[in-house]
Amino acid sequence: MRIIKHLKDALYRYDCVTLPGFGAFLIQPSPIRIDRVSGQFYPPQKSVSFNALLVHNDGVLANFIAQREKVSYEKALAWIESDLASWNKRLPTEMILLPGIGELTQNAAEKLQFHPYGKINFDWNATGLQTFRRTPTASVAVVRPKLTEKKPIMETTKKEPLAFTPEKPEEKKPNYLKYAAIGIIAVAVLGSSYYFGDQYLTNERIKSTELAQKQIEKNVQEATFDLGALSNLELNINAEVENTNSVYNSGEVYYSVIAGSFREQGNAERKLAQLQSEGFDAAFAEVNPEGLYRVAYGRFKTKREAFKLLSFVKYTLEEEGWYLAENE
Repeated sequence: MRIIKHLKDALYRYDCVTLPGFGAFLIQPSPIRIDRVSGQFYPPQKSVSFNALLVHNDGVLANFIAQREKVSYEKALAWIESDLASWNKRLPTEMILLPGIGELTQNAAEKLQFHPYGKINFDWNATGLQTFRRTPTASVAVVRPKLTEKKPIMETTKKEPLAFTPEKPEEKKPNYLKYAAIGIIAVAVLGSSYYFGDQYLTNERIKSTELAQKQIEKNVQEATFDLGALSNLELNINAEVENTNSVYNSGEVYYSVIAGSFREQGNAERKLAQLQSEGFDAAFAEVNPEGLYRVAYGRFKTKREAFKLLSFVKYTLEEEGWYLAENE
């Protein structure tokens, strides 16, 4: 099957490879790791994961197959659609094996599940690097010189009684304040570790979502949407011309959830009116560098609000949308 033949090679070159209408394979990088307890060294690597919600055709795999097989883009896309149709028929009863990548199965709820093998590192820069353990060097024994007993400088032959009686050393009482201070410090360290650990996990989730959205943004920015031919209307309206350039390039930092990009401003305005009629606080976003008009479901001052709306649009409404940071 042509997809299986070329999919693994494509994952070495691209961080996101989408199977149209099926899902997308994403490459997640991880840095060098060192286990200081066991002495284990792990090289940098890139692992593969699967997202069944990213089904928009970005053209990456079709272009890759077309170049390898020296055929047209349309023919390569037809091969992909044929293979995916065969996969959909086989998945309810059997497993799809992807050599070197993993396995695709379908659960009782008819949801796709991906089980990566994890044996291949898709990072070209780490080719040939293997995990290894550093063995500690043998410890060198330190020989300490024996101390000779020194005789006292002044020595008397007569055992004369001492003129004073030495005092007995005072018994030290346990310092409870010291133990209480140590306990308070330990509680503070554990509390801060939990807080910063939770904050770190939240930031990592946001970074992963931004990575996937930026990859989709690269493929969607140049797309245009054809709303079909519209009949000509003749209207006699006297209105002042309003300069709308500031609407698209405000210069302020916004985090937007984009619903679509349009070549014609009229089509963008119709999409804006549609979203507003559906209850969204829709607005025009920053104009695409190539002159496309972007229409957003909403524009926000914080990333958290934007991701909250994006999750609602993609997973609740099951509509297309992507994240954009404007003037950041």
